[in-house]
Amino acid sequence: MLKSAVLALALVSAPAAAQYRAEPTAAPATDKFIARDTVWTCGNGACEAAPSNSRPQVVCAAVARKLGTLRAFSVAGAPLSAEELERCNGRAR
Repeated sequence: MLKSAVLALALVSAPAAAQYRAEPTAAPATDKFIARDTVWTCGNGACEAAPSNSRPQVVCAAVARKLGTLRAFSVAGAPLSAEELERCNGRAR
């Protein structure tokens, strides 16, 4: 029983893998920011965040409003299509 409790605690406290990845065309002014309900961490030319309940296009638009034009945006490793990215960048600051 103790072993399963320790395992459950480890799973709950383990950091979530990045679900979203945004690659801005210009370097971000900060290494952390919040867009809608999602905390983003930036470094090495990209910003990443854990999953949220928002649709990917909504999340992308929120990030573009904060960072400006994006070169790429992906969800769980799958990039948005060129058309979706273009629509997202339409919201850029």
